[in-house]
Amino acid sequence: MSEAATTPKAPEDRPDYTKIVPRDAASLIILDHTLTGPYVLMGKRHERHVFMPGAYVFPGGRLEACDSEMVVAGALHPAAEHKLMLQVEDPSPLTARALALAAIRETFEETGHLIGSTDYGAPEETPAEWHAFAEHGVFPELDGLHFVARAITPPRYPRRFDARFFVTEASSIARTVEGAHGPDHELVELVWVRLDDAASLNTPTITRMVMAELALRLAEGFRQEAPVPLFRNDTPNPRDEL
Repeated sequence: MSEAATTPKAPEDRPDYTKIVPRDAASLIILDHTLTGPYVLMGKRHERHVFMPGAYVFPGGRLEACDSEMVVAGALHPAAEHKLMLQVEDPSPLTARALALAAIRETFEETGHLIGSTDYGAPEETPAEWHAFAEHGVFPELDGLHFVARAITPPRYPRRFDARFFVTEASSIARTVEGAHGPDHELVELVWVRLDDAASLNTPTITRMVMAELALRLAEGFRQEAPVPLFRNDTPNPRDEL
């Protein structure tokens, strides 16, 4: 192997990602309570991905304009809505709702699970990205979502996100469309993992931190009013609370 291949880059030669503005994003943790303990749904990212290749993560992705346009059934818990509007440039209930909807939409795109209710018929005049909900007669529901954590990607990464982590029960899966994951998709496989065992998988550090917070919240009664941690390591205080 050549010397160039073995010599690490000097700090001055490394890319500077500090000017990258984190993109708003959201993830959804689907929780299934069983006799052997709570399980969470995780997906394995494709090895070809630049960001976290091969890692097990919760389904999620960035906020899109369509998420502000989608109709919903139910509303976010007031405590969750309030915390979603803290420490943001332009706080509004609409943006808080859109972040929760982004988590639901991305979960469908990556897992095929439609989160919501079939009690209200099919939503009408949906954005193109939400047509599957109309097709299968599912209204996305927000009142069952818990906002449990927020994390901002450190500036050493080429892609940065300001990610909000939501939790919902597996009973909120109204329908499932096959074919959303596999070798040609963002998530190559889906697995239900016992919450206590999930950290043993190849998971990013922040995913393990969020799982620890979820376990603590469940042990303390899973209250909507519980503090929400904000993780970031580019400040003197890497763990704040909302």
